[in-house]
Amino acid sequence: MTHNSKRRVEFPCNSLSVWFSPSILASLSFPQGYPVSPKADMSFYRHSGPRSYLSSTMTERFDCFYCRENLQGKKHAKKDDKPVCVRCFDKLCANTCAECRKPIGADAKELTHKNRHWHEGCFRCAKCYKPLANESFAAKDDGKIMCGKCGDRDGSSRCQGCYKVITPGSKNVEYKHKVWHEECFICFECKQPIRSQSFLTKGDDMYCTACHEKKFAKHCARCKEAISSGGITYQDQPWHSECFVCNTCKKPLAGARFTAHEDQFYCVNCYKADVAKKCSGCQNPITGFGRGTNVVNYEDKTWHEYCFNCKKCSLSMAHKRFVINGNDIYCSDCAKKL
Repeated sequence: MTHNSKRRVEFPCNSLSVWFSPSILASLSFPQGYPVSPKADMSFYRHSGPRSYLSSTMTERFDCFYCRENLQGKKHAKKDDKPVCVRCFDKLCANTCAECRKPIGADAKELTHKNRHWHEGCFRCAKCYKPLANESFAAKDDGKIMCGKCGDRDGSSRCQGCYKVITPGSKNVEYKHKVWHEECFICFECKQPIRSQSFLTKGDDMYCTACHEKKFAKHCARCKEAISSGGITYQDQPWHSECFVCNTCKKPLAGARFTAHEDQFYCVNCYKADVAKKCSGCQNPITGFGRGTNVVNYEDKTWHEYCFNCKKCSLSMAHKRFVINGNDIYCSDCAKKL
């Protein structure tokens, strides 16, 4: 055998063949049963092993499942055992925080409880805001997370004001399945007990009627008092219904035809009788209601547009040249015949 001849060693368990030179082969030892081919052959032997071996990851790209970006050597996350780049994870896979409603990105620490998810910093007591990432906590039926101390206080037998136990037979106030000592059920603004008085709410806070009106109610444009219910709006200003009345006869104007003159309101009849100018033609009030709303003004006189006609031929003089003779109007042709 020449010095450059090689001999083939076959490994049946892996369907693999390796070629060695005689000098190297002489230094190796093989378990009994391994076939060593005596043939001196420099040709290439192609392995045809099992499919799983042929699809080795050594020859595959390591890509993001969504955008196919090559992830070799890059930071990435996994979703359902599939590699995902950080950008696609944040956009398509990230869970939504149950507290702040924002996505929980690949770089953020995430806490999970009963299919709900939180940023680590958002997982805190709903009452005292104590961070609970490394603390024991209680999950309420309404979804709130509480520390042990606040969770114990939140029971239905404890006052929602002082968190002390409400003893049987004591006076208390119940509202929306919650209970308070009577003296603890107070107005959020003035801090006075509401007791059996009527009250209004804003969010989770209770207000006596006076404080709610002072703080939140709209105020009437006329009397400046709070509008607790009902009311009307005119030109973006609120009014009590009883304040929005005719300036002359005091008739309520809500739902009725009216007109405004110098910041005062009038029903149709009072406006015609007391305020409206009289047409120099027909002598009737010019109200802007009914037939035609256009008017013609000349010096100190006013006409309905449909009354501004030639005295002789009845031709409309609106937007035309005319001649005044006393209280009468004439067209140019008729004026020449006077």
